[in-house]
Amino acid sequence: MKKIMITVATALFVSGINAQSIYDATKIASKDLNGTARFVGMGGAMSALGGDISTMGTNPAGIGIYRSNDAMTSFSFSAFGSESKYKGYDNTYNSKLDKNHWSYDNIGFVISSKIGNQTPLRYVNFGFNYHKSKSFYKNMGMEGLLNTDPNGGIVTQTYQMANLTNGVKDSKYLDGREAFRDPDLGWMSVLGWQGYLIQEDKSDPQNPYRYMPVTTDIPYSLFRSEERGGIDAYDFNVSFNFNDRVYLGLTVGAYDVDYSKYSSYDESYGEETGYLLESWNKISGSGFDFKMGAIVRPFESSPFRIGASVHSPTFYKLTLTTSARLISDMYLDGKLKRTDIDTYNLVGDMNREYSLRTPWIYNLSLGYTVGNSFAIGAEYEYEDYSTMRFNYPEGDAMFFENNQTDMLKGVHTFRVGAEYKVIPQFAFRLGYNHSTTAFKGEAYKQLPENSISTDTDFANAQALNNYTLGIGYRGNMFYADLAYKFSSYKEDFYAFDDLYLNKTEVTNTRSQVLFTVGMRF
Repeated sequence: MKKIMITVATALFVSGINAQSIYDATKIASKDLNGTARFVGMGGAMSALGGDISTMGTNPAGIGIYRSNDAMTSFSFSAFGSESKYKGYDNTYNSKLDKNHWSYDNIGFVISSKIGNQTPLRYVNFGFNYHKSKSFYKNMGMEGLLNTDPNGGIVTQTYQMANLTNGVKDSKYLDGREAFRDPDLGWMSVLGWQGYLIQEDKSDPQNPYRYMPVTTDIPYSLFRSEERGGIDAYDFNVSFNFNDRVYLGLTVGAYDVDYSKYSSYDESYGEETGYLLESWNKISGSGFDFKMGAIVRPFESSPFRIGASVHSPTFYKLTLTTSARLISDMYLDGKLKRTDIDTYNLVGDMNREYSLRTPWIYNLSLGYTVGNSFAIGAEYEYEDYSTMRFNYPEGDAMFFENNQTDMLKGVHTFRVGAEYKVIPQFAFRLGYNHSTTAFKGEAYKQLPENSISTDTDFANAQALNNYTLGIGYRGNMFYADLAYKFSSYKEDFYAFDDLYLNKTEVTNTRSQVLFTVGMRF
């Protein structure tokens, strides 16, 4: 892993006690393929076709297609899987963890108001939709005897602890309860010092304010993490039908964020020595955005449709709550000493408020139908994650975090889906999605020297693929749909930031079954 260099000038702008990262921000900014079972079964490629409640979240003009009222609800079951492979010092180590989760995903309605048959404005429709836009459920693990650097030196998280001391001139500042309140000190360095994991490095008289790991042994590492929660979205829509050929729509979205992560990292050095570092993080808050869309049927005699939509950034106000615990067993004056440091007992939960602005989203779509028996849709979407911005509650820019977004890039998403009705009441559906990665090849998680974060792990996700299929029944009034979605993406995981640490190759999967029941009237 080759680091991207951050200029010294950037570091001068670090103020306050920082805990935010681009890795948390990308999780919050990204969205899952979720919604009604019909929408998911067609891969979400319905932005030009419209006529489904979920389209108010992709192209608001899709609700303008409606000529009757609609009400529906959905729920789902998901099986999450994570498999990791780490090439360590002496072997390749494999880990596998799973998590199952039931979810109430969707409830919404559309009220269609006919204006007239001869007037240019034919229908004005109103809609509401609650849906789960993001699920954070995931368990992940890795372990192994850590690899060494090219010269045979050890690779250990305690090097990161030592480097984050920022040349503290007197180690007494790293002692005691108040060290965790000092805005100039990071928790990793304080925990490392108080846990007897790092020591002063007196080998260079020209640079006396350096620290180094106590251990000289190759560590055996064990990492586990549990992520929970999600983002609930509430969409409010108004749309218009002009001459049955031009459809316009506007959606106002409100979001509720509830994300939590527990992680534990263990290094064992032999002879009963080593340490365990536990981290608890929670991000909560709310946000809002606006979506505008249009669908045009350019040829009066053809069902061919072209759609376009623009989503404003989501403007979030968030609170990060964090705490940590370190348990170490290290020899001190020839005796094995256990140290237990719980930041919650010392200073309680630390809360940091900030604002996050996600990227603009641009969507172009095509749709075509053959009578009432076949429909096909395709679309392209773009969002540039490097444009995300962090701000303090007062509105001032967070320069350190905003410079980190240079390690992000634009994401291209392609969707295609089709529906075929064997008989008027029964339909089959297929869909596919592909989204490129938001991370540049050399992205990494850089903690500022005064960070209160202790979850040093990060993962650079690669391209995401969604494969979907579904079936549906339509009666005179009631309908029911069933869909299956398989999602898969790989990522390069690192338990901490070190130039020589080998990546852990992770494959993440999600199998989701969705069921929707509804009524059109």
